Amino acid sequence: MTREPPKPRSRAGRVSLWRYLRLFRADILSAQPERLYGARMAEFRTPFFRSYLVNEPDLIRDVLSARPLDFPKSERIGEGLRPLLGRSVFLTNGAVWQRQRRIIDPAFEGGRLRDTFPAMLAAGRAAADRLHPGVVEVEAATSHAAADVIFRTLFSLPIEDETASRVFARFRAHQRAQPILNLAAFVPLPRWMPRFHSRRTRRTARDIRGLIAGLAEDRQRRIAAGTAPDDLATKIMTTRDPETGETFSTAEMVDQVAIFFLAGHETSASALAWALYLVATHPEAQDRVAAEAAAFMADPRFSGLSELRFTRDVFRETLRLYPPVPMMVRETMQPERFRNREVPRGAQVVVSPWHMHRNPRVWTRPDAFDPERWRDPELKACPRETYLPFSQGARVCPGAGFAMAEGPLLLACLLSRWHVAPLEGQVPVPVAHLTVRARDGIRLRLSPR
Repeated sequence: MTREPPKPRSRAGRVSLWRYLRLFRADILSAQPERLYGARMAEFRTPFFRSYLVNEPDLIRDVLSARPLDFPKSERIGEGLRPLLGRSVFLTNGAVWQRQRRIIDPAFEGGRLRDTFPAMLAAGRAAADRLHPGVVEVEAATSHAAADVIFRTLFSLPIEDETASRVFARFRAHQRAQPILNLAAFVPLPRWMPRFHSRRTRRTARDIRGLIAGLAEDRQRRIAAGTAPDDLATKIMTTRDPETGETFSTAEMVDQVAIFFLAGHETSASALAWALYLVATHPEAQDRVAAEAAAFMADPRFSGLSELRFTRDVFRETLRLYPPVPMMVRETMQPERFRNREVPRGAQVVVSPWHMHRNPRVWTRPDAFDPERWRDPELKACPRETYLPFSQGARVCPGAGFAMAEGPLLLACLLSRWHVAPLEGQVPVPVAHLTVRARDGIRLRLSPR
């Protein structure tokens, strides 16, 4: 009998505002009432802010695609991530963000992206080698694998490299120390007031950024000497803004590498771990992926990874059920009107892949794991805003193509070597840290194929 990880249900009930905020800060998913999954829009008021969840394609299109400048990223939501990410492309708005994207985007286009596939394959094979028979906590294993991909593709370094290993260890500590939302997300504090980041959060962020700075400085020296490898770091650091002719400074590159590591490691690790759990609980899907993977691994070809078609559908369905970034928050620059409701300037507008991907008005059997749904012609006719694990519009994740190659490739590497099975009575419950993770980890039983 197959099992689905439960969709978290609200533990908040009729509670005080401050108790709700504590729940919301600790576990954003369980704080959501059940009725929101089918709602078109919802409003939440506090003495400090108003928040509007938009959960229908037309509203999402307006916010993310049609008028993105009118709905910039919320500065308050970014407060919790700023110690690590600084002024990275993930947090900036306006002209600064536009300049950053002009420099970053070319590294992830077409042929340049295909150049990273051999490094991904090497990381996947190394990940399969590190596993062992018996019970394994797979979130730790997928974090290790995804970090290896990032270091191999970004800096041409395997995870065993001393600096890479130290960054990985520090990031694991930071991920558990930092909740998805900081108190400043709820209360509009003056700029001069401390942002209430924990001492541990500040320390781990400082350590990570110091290690990244060393890597960036070394790469600048190798670029100047003409000895730098042709990897993503070199491509990004040598790309000039077509409007100004400028490149990123070393300090700017530290901010960007921090978000590449977060987006390319933490989010991929989350999705891969949930994918392993889903195929463990759906043996027929696992057998199909394993057969496809075995054929691919015998003769890997990188023409768009078309040989991993079903594996890609499994990964796509995983991103629907467990989008690594469950909610995206924008802010209104002027008064708006949504569904005949007045929305004031400065309000938070929440676009939630977590809710839209399980919306019963959009998806048949929304809580079911069904990779075959991606072959349905009717699904292709659905608005793009019904599926947005990488956001949409101008701020779509620049690494979306990277992730959609990495995920199926790593899954194929692992399942070509290992069979995964669930443990009786251990059903992981998703919660949000920096990404959607399991509250107590995901433990599976592994056996060699």
